[in-house]
Amino acid sequence: MKQIYRLLPGLNCGECGCANCMQFAAALAAGQVEASGCPFLLQDRFKGRIMAINEILSGLAIEEEGRAVEAGTLVKEEIVGLIDHLAADFVLSPLEGETSCKEDLHIFDRNIQVEIGDIIRYRPWGCPVTHFAEILEVNHGIITVHIVGPLHRIGHDMKWTDAGICMVVAFEGLVTKGDVPDVGATVRFLPEHCMMGKVHSGVIVHSEGIRVRIEGIDLKVW
Repeated sequence: MKQIYRLLPGLNCGECGCANCMQFAAALAAGQVEASGCPFLLQDRFKGRIMAINEILSGLAIEEEGRAVEAGTLVKEEIVGLIDHLAADFVLSPLEGETSCKEDLHIFDRNIQVEIGDIIRYRPWGCPVTHFAEILEVNHGIITVHIVGPLHRIGHDMKWTDAGICMVVAFEGLVTKGDVPDVGATVRFLPEHCMMGKVHSGVIVHSEGIRVRIEGIDLKVW
């Protein structure tokens, strides 16, 4: 299932009828849906992925990480932002068993009080999309969260605290497509759960295998 998941666009948009790309991958593996049920896989920029997914489902698994099949030929995959069309060095995916990459946020409004387990609604500084996130940790004014979706993904009965505009100060996750960067490198990366498919930039401050932490996050990629 992981091989299928890594061939999906990773937008977690819900257009296929599943809550996220991981559920869609599971449904594909179970034979409940077809790959063409993802509208993004029909775009030219993802050409060849439906073929690759169908080969995996037929038992012809593609073993090489970070590559895709196009017209029956194994080629190196280019990582490009959906909205800005910028090239990224790698895709950042969630840690094993987690729902999204971890994000560290700074809430500008000091009057807002939150606790572990709370859901917040906020807009990242520089991003036009409203996010909903579950708080995992609170530490010296920085909160660590998992993204849990836009409103239609969590239900209208969900209770949340409106945190306003927040600064995203760090991401943590796994490099699943592209090359693992060195500590200290300034990188362009595509968070797998980003609804806009927007390339971000930042500095690698920790690297352990394919697990990395990126700080100094910026949506302006030069």
